[in-house]
Amino acid sequence: MRAVVIASPGGPEALEVREVEDLLAPGEGEVLVEVAAAGVNRADTVQRQGRYPPPPGASPYPGLECSGTILALGANVPARWAVGDQVCALLTGGGYAEKVVVPAGQLLPVPEGVSLTDAAGLPEVACTVWSTVFMTSHLSSGESFLIHGGSSGIGTFAIQIAKHLGIKVFVTAGSEEKLVACKGLGADVCINYKSEDFEARIKEETNGKGVDVILDNIGGSYLQRNLNILAVDGRLFIIGLMGGAVTEVNLQAIFARRLTVQAAGLRNRSLDNKAQIVSEVEKNVWPAILLGKVKPVVYKTFPLSEAAEAHKLMESSSHIGKILLVP
Repeated sequence: MRAVVIASPGGPEALEVREVEDLLAPGEGEVLVEVAAAGVNRADTVQRQGRYPPPPGASPYPGLECSGTILALGANVPARWAVGDQVCALLTGGGYAEKVVVPAGQLLPVPEGVSLTDAAGLPEVACTVWSTVFMTSHLSSGESFLIHGGSSGIGTFAIQIAKHLGIKVFVTAGSEEKLVACKGLGADVCINYKSEDFEARIKEETNGKGVDVILDNIGGSYLQRNLNILAVDGRLFIIGLMGGAVTEVNLQAIFARRLTVQAAGLRNRSLDNKAQIVSEVEKNVWPAILLGKVKPVVYKTFPLSEAAEAHKLMESSSHIGKILLVP
C-alpha cells in the first residue's frame, strides 16, 4: 500500500509517499479500514519535526483521524460494525495511508448528510473539544466561552457545538477574513489578536466579570492574560504550546477566583479512555450534526502525494477550518 513516510525529521519536504508493507489482518477488537480521506492536524507537523513521536506500537505514519470503508473485522468486534460500513475514526497514527487498522472503540459512523471525505475532518476536533471543554471543564448552557484560534479546525467546530448548546462564544483570530468566518459560524464576539488587546476587550465585553471557560492552543505566552480574564470558578484548558511551554506567572488570580488550569491531548490516552470519549461524542455531538447545527468546515483537500503542501498550508495558519488528504 502507499503511505506518507517521514524520511527524516525536518520541514515539509521530509514527507514522502512510498510503497510500504501492506497491513496484516486486524487483531482482536480491531477493524481494517480503506482510507477515503485523512485529516491534517498541527500535531502531525510536530511529529514530522521529530518532537511528537508515536506511542509504542502505534503506526509510524502520521495521521490522527480518517474516514473510509471497513474492509475486514478482527475477532470480537461489536456486532454493530460490518464489512462495507462507512466510518470515520480517531487514530493513534497511520491516517496518511491507503489503509489503517483501528480499534473498534474509536470508530464512528459517518453522519447522514456528511460526505465520506468531509467526515475525515470530524473525529479529532470533536473528540478534542468534547473531552476537554465539556467532559472535563463542564462548560454548560448559559456560560461564556473563549476560543483562541477560532478559525482553526478545532475552533470552527467548537464555535458551532457551543452555540448549539446555548453558550456565549468569544473568539480570537488573526485576520478580518477569519473573524468574518467565525461570525458566520455563530461566534458572538470576534477579536483580532493582531490589532486588539484581547484581555482588555474581554473585560470590556463582560463588564469585568471574565469568561467561564477558555480553550487555548498557545500556552506560555497567553497564560497570564488567560488567568486575568477568567471569571470566578473559571476553567482554562490548554491543548497546544504554539506560544511556548515556559513562562512566569502570578498565581494570585488562581487563589482569588478559584481558577482551574488543565492540559491534555488525545494520542497517549488508553484505549478505554479513547473509547469512552468517542462514545460520548457519538451520544452528544452526532445528533447536532444530524440536525445540521454542526458541520465540518473543510478549507482544502490535497492528494496524498501533496502531503508536504498540506503541511505548508497548516504551518502558514492561513486556512479556515480543516485540511484533508485523499489517497
